[in-house]
Amino acid sequence: MPRLFTGLELPRNVADQLSLLQGGLHGARWIDRDNFHITLRFIGDVDHGVAREVVSALDRVRHGPLTLTLDGLGSFGGNKPHSVFARIAPTQELIDLQSEQERVAQRLGLKAERRTFVPHITLARCRGLQPGAVAHWLSLRGGIMDLSFEAERFVLYSSRDSVGGGPYVVEEDYPLVA
Repeated sequence: MPRLFTGLELPRNVADQLSLLQGGLHGARWIDRDNFHITLRFIGDVDHGVAREVVSALDRVRHGPLTLTLDGLGSFGGNKPHSVFARIAPTQELIDLQSEQERVAQRLGLKAERRTFVPHITLARCRGLQPGAVAHWLSLRGGIMDLSFEAERFVLYSSRDSVGGGPYVVEEDYPLVA
C-alpha cells in the first residue's frame, strides 16, 4: 500500500537557504533539503485502487500559480516539541488550494483532516528535546528573512512507512495555471 500526500516543492535556492538554518539543536533529526516541501493534504496508507482514484481526482483540481513567502520559524508540540519548521505566510490562494484538496479527499471517502492547516516546511524532528532548547534555537535563528518564491505545480508524493522525513517520491505532478 502506498503512503501518499500532496504538497508543494521548494526551489533549490529556497531549500539551500533553509538548510543553512540546520544544526545547533542537539538531538534533532534534520530533514534532508531534497525532502523539504509544504504538505497540503496527508492522504495516508491507501490501497492501489484508492491511489488511482486520488491521482484521477487531483487531475481535476484547477488553481493558478502561487506566490509563497517564508515569514519565520516555529515549533510544534508545545511543552513536548516534536518538530521545528519554517512558516509560510498563509494566503487566501494557498488556503483555497489546500481546501480543494481536502474536499477531494473527503469525496473519495477519506477521513477529514482533524488538524488546522498551518503551512510550513519541517526542518527537523525533535523527539525528546526540552522545550527550552528548542526555544533557544528558535531565538537564535528567529529572524528569518522574508523569502518568496512561485509554486507552479503541486505534486502527489509517496513515502515509505517510517517516522517521517523521507525519502519522498513524486508520483504525479499537477500544474498550477492561470
